[in-house]
Amino acid sequence: MRNKILWSDETKIELFGLNAKDHVWRKPGTIPTVKHGGGSIMLWGCFSVAGTGRLVRIEGKMNRAKYREILDENLLHSAQDLRLG
Repeated sequence: MRNKILWSDETKIELFGLNAKDHVWRKPGTIPTVKHGGGSIMLWGCFSVAGTGRLVRIEGKMNRAKYREILDENLLHSAQDLRLG
């Protein structure tokens, strides 16, 4: 039965912020700055025992309509590509 399961999730990856760790060599006395703000990207992806499915960049804010749209456009295609049924 587990051979037919397709797992999916979304995540936010931040360049600067709580989820980021930077390791940068700086001269002593240099003040770290970030120009043009930080950066982040939202991704949705899926996987199964057979492999990985599609990876989608989420534009704008995530809400239930956008999540439904992502599932409608990508979940079935990923299941078919992975030959899950």
